[in-house]
Amino acid sequence: MTLRVQALSKHYGDTPVFANVSLDVAPGEFVAIVGESGVGKSTLLNCMAGLDHWDSGSVHLDGADLGLLTDDARALLRRDKVGFVFQAFHVLPHLDVAQNVALPLLLLGTPDDARVEAMLESVGLGGLGSRLPQQLSGGQLQRVAIARALVHRPSLLLADEPTGNLDPTTAALVMRALVEQTRLHGASLVLVTHSHAATQQADRVLTLRADGIAAR
Repeated sequence: MTLRVQALSKHYGDTPVFANVSLDVAPGEFVAIVGESGVGKSTLLNCMAGLDHWDSGSVHLDGADLGLLTDDARALLRRDKVGFVFQAFHVLPHLDVAQNVALPLLLLGTPDDARVEAMLESVGLGGLGSRLPQQLSGGQLQRVAIARALVHRPSLLLADEPTGNLDPTTAALVMRALVEQTRLHGASLVLVTHSHAATQQADRVLTLRADGIAAR
């Protein structure tokens, strides 16, 4: 999976968010993006997945120009090739852990209980598949989110402040699971973060500013 962002600019009404953002992410590469609050890091991540619109420039995902695809085509591409991990976990409270992790496979029409259990084992949640989210700690919930994001073996993982709500010790465990699993599956990882500890594991660290993006 290759990700190419070229001269991307984004406004909200008359307010500029960022401009002239260009970067390439190679297959299997881990890129961390840092920057001041409000500079548009999460918005950029959403643009990379075609979840948000931009004003100029282009985003190519696995050779497909997202700006030329219909909303349905973008959704199908994301479902097949992209995984998401967010700061707020976004697990479904009425489903147990295994059912939450299984969702991407169900959406693809390829349910696989054995793969779900193996994924839970790999992030340190073996044997917890029948628990409900409210029975887990914040660190465990974030590992559920990682397992869910990776269970369908996406080519690209996008992570938005995945350790922002966690204490340093738990954050380190979550980052270890995140990096180990993306490396194991050969996925590219783009991580938006304020955490210095998280950036230390990246292949590259880029700083987003209002006028572009550059190596730190």
